[in-house]
Amino acid sequence: MVSTNTKAILLLTSPLIIGRTRTPAEILSHGEYNKLAHALVENNSEPGDLLGPGADELIKGLENVIESSRLTGLLGRGFLLSQAIERWESRSIWVYSRADIEYPQRLKARLKDAAPALVFGCGDNTLLDRGGLAVVGSRNVDEKLIKYTENVGSIAAGADVTVISGGAKGIDRAAMFGALQAGGCAAGVVADSLERLALAADSREYIMDNKLVLISPYDPAAGFDVGNAMQRNKIIYALADAALVVNSDLKKGGTWAGATEQLEKLHLTPVYVRADADRGSGLEALGQKGAVPWPNPETAEEFVEVFKVPAKLSGSEMPQKQLQLTFLEQPEKVAETQQLKYKYKD
Repeated sequence: MVSTNTKAILLLTSPLIIGRTRTPAEILSHGEYNKLAHALVENNSEPGDLLGPGADELIKGLENVIESSRLTGLLGRGFLLSQAIERWESRSIWVYSRADIEYPQRLKARLKDAAPALVFGCGDNTLLDRGGLAVVGSRNVDEKLIKYTENVGSIAAGADVTVISGGAKGIDRAAMFGALQAGGCAAGVVADSLERLALAADSREYIMDNKLVLISPYDPAAGFDVGNAMQRNKIIYALADAALVVNSDLKKGGTWAGATEQLEKLHLTPVYVRADADRGSGLEALGQKGAVPWPNPETAEEFVEVFKVPAKLSGSEMPQKQLQLTFLEQPEKVAETQQLKYKYKD
């Protein structure tokens, strides 16, 4: 059941893609919606009031924030909204707004105003507040890295740690399905095509078993967009207690952008990088920015022990600090020694 507040936010911010419906140019941007939300709070109102008695007067009072004609036009898409909701419900897709108690609390607490106004999803939404290990990397990788990543997911499952990733082919899916096939749980934060992915045969069984949840801040029928793919990175990190970057290009691509944003700006969670001898220039550079070498735990017990380290280094406990890495002189021995060498830098 979609709440009244969420219906209003959908009308204001979502393209409501049905068939060939085009995105209306006038939908509110994330920043515009935040301004409107703050204005509503100051007015002792909430988004749903824009659809109820006295809405016309309320809309006029918000003229200095968003033009009345623009708000009226967006809020007048009720029939299109009903079609969209019917389509989503037939595909078991839910939608929650920041005004709903079901909205992932980790996103609200960690991202605050940067948290998406809406989250669409399919599967058990309670998985989103369990925390876990974010595993990220490139789409096009060799079989060796796929196997490596699947093993990380499998060990995480044995340790009862949820794997959180982006759902794309390559590293993301290897981590998620490595966990799922080992009986664990996974959360996929997708940048496009949620509707198609939620119905995919390889996902459906795990969704129905409450082992997998797929979410997106974008319309379930939205196609791929580079900007959207970049923006969803912060959601992956915000849902996690720690992150592992399996591989990354140097100074380009979504994996690099997401990791550097985390290390240099957000500081939501510690970032690990694969510590093999052939880690590459991208991971080497992330190490110089503060990433920690992943100690390659081989059992669930070792995994749990490693996972205790990030718990002491959460973004909330070190908002002004950056974890600065000093790589061992022989990085290929990190897995053997199971040692981390780091220092804090103010």
